[in-house]
This record gives sequence, C-alpha cells and structure tokens, in this order.
Amino acid sequence: MIDLPRHGFGGAPIGNLFEEVTDEQARATVDAAWDRGVRLFDTAPHYGLGLSERRLGAALAGRSGYVLSTKVGRLLVPARSGSGRDDEGFDVSAELKRVWDFSRDGVRRSLEESLERLGLPAVHIALIHDPDDHVEQALTEACPALAELRSEGVVQAIGVGMNQWQVPLRFVQETDIDVVMLAGRYTLLDQSGLPLLEECVKRGVRVLAAGVFNSGILATPKPVGTYNYQPAPAALVERATRIAGVCERHGVSLPQAAMAFPLRHPAIATIVLGARTPEEVTTNAALWSRPVPEELWEELASEGLLSQER
Repeated sequence: MIDLPRHGFGGAPIGNLFEEVTDEQARATVDAAWDRGVRLFDTAPHYGLGLSERRLGAALAGRSGYVLSTKVGRLLVPARSGSGRDDEGFDVSAELKRVWDFSRDGVRRSLEESLERLGLPAVHIALIHDPDDHVEQALTEACPALAELRSEGVVQAIGVGMNQWQVPLRFVQETDIDVVMLAGRYTLLDQSGLPLLEECVKRGVRVLAAGVFNSGILATPKPVGTYNYQPAPAALVERATRIAGVCERHGVSLPQAAMAFPLRHPAIATIVLGARTPEEVTTNAALWSRPVPEELWEELASEGLLSQER
C-alpha cells in the first residue's frame, strides 16, 4: 500500500481558482509547502483547464520523495469559440473546454495527457473525479481502466474523489480501490461521511480529507464567509461560532481544530489543504504543528457539537 503523508497540498488555487495567481506566486507557494514538509500534492485537469497540472509539474521537477495525485473523468479539448473566460470557477482563458469521459479509452487518454502537462514520468495516485452523474460508467469502465493501469505499474494507487460520501461508499464496497478523496463531508461542521469512513476502515481503504474548512467558514478564528462555496446559512454560522468559543477556551483557534479533527479518525491518512500564497501555507503549517488537547474534543462532544463523532 502506498505510504501517505499526513499533510497534502491541494492544487486548485494555483490553477487560478476564483482569482488569478501568477506563475511566480504559484511556484513560491509550492516551494513553501515543500519547505514545511508537505510531500503529497494533488491536482486535476479540471483545475484551471490544465494550468494547475502544468504549474505543479514544473515546481516538482527534479524533486523526489513525494506523492503526486491527479484525476480522470474530464478531458480537455479545444473550445469552438476559442475565446472568453472559463465559466467553472477558474480565472483562465476558455481556449479549452471540459468533456466528461469515464470510458476506458477516455481514462487512459486523460492520464496520458495529464503526464504531458505535468512533464513528469508518472503519478502515484489516479482518482476518478466527480462521477456524480456517471456512476455506472465510472464503476464499470473507469475503475477497471484504472485497475489495469495499476497492474501495469503506471500508477501505484487508484480511487475516487468527490464532494459526497454515498457514491464513494459504492466504490469501496464494489471495487478494489485503494484511496478515497472526500471533500467537506468529515469536518467540524459536517460529519455526514462517517458511514463511508467506517467502511474504509473495514476494507483497508485510506482517505484523503479535503475541504476541511468547508470552503471558508472554518478558515478563520471567527466564522465568516462561505459553506460549500455558498454564503453560509445563519444557523451554521451560529454553530461554528459556538465551536470557536469552545476552541478559544482551550487555547486553540478554529482553523487549527478544523485541521486536527479529521485526522482523529483511523480511516483518514491525510488532510489536503489548498493554498494560493506562501503565507497561507506558512499559517497552516504553524497551526497543524500545535497539539490540540483531548479536553477540547470532549467538550465539543458534551455540548452536542460533534454528535456524529466516533
């Protein structure tokens, strides 16, 4: 089984998620993560229409001892218009467009093209990316295609990456995947993915926990901003504020607790944190290196704020 480090770098922000990042800033951000011991790096063709893969590959060139993950399910093809801006959240030119493809040939083509953009000979993990509307094809075609690539030694581990837990549960139960990337469904505010995690423990599937800040509401000491990329509902802000108050009583900040919480579950091997600046990396690293007292979790549970914790 592939060895997974506890902290990973999420490459969506350096693919110009929401706002432009320069090449220099993207490189400096990856360098900062490397300097602070991060050795798992995750990207996808979806992130900036390949920009994240190109930037991450350039930053990792010549280095060794890391784990690299990318994804399949979206092919990048020339757009008819060849102009305009991307309309899926990335500040990039829409010279390319995404085409869903979970077929065997599509999976193999996707990985081959990712390697070209990365400029690297191999990736360690290949994940089926967001097959919400293509579940059966992903199970019957994409997953066997990745299993072939694993048996050929092209990748070391295969899995699925999603923002929900129900479909990944099917993959864990019905296939022989190695890894699940679960975004936002096992956090301080949302432990709905617990059934998936329990099944992963039973079957020896490791979990990469992404979206630990639920897109922003848990990213600062005072809860503000978005939840699942939408304005946070008042009830969730109130609950997050109560959690932040408990954290403060124990000398812990809300984002520090948000990073520590998922790693308490035995299924979760890694938390994957996106960053767009070296300063964000430095701030996160300083927080994850600090211990969180057990009494904090006990108080959160006693207050009914972690009602679904193991």
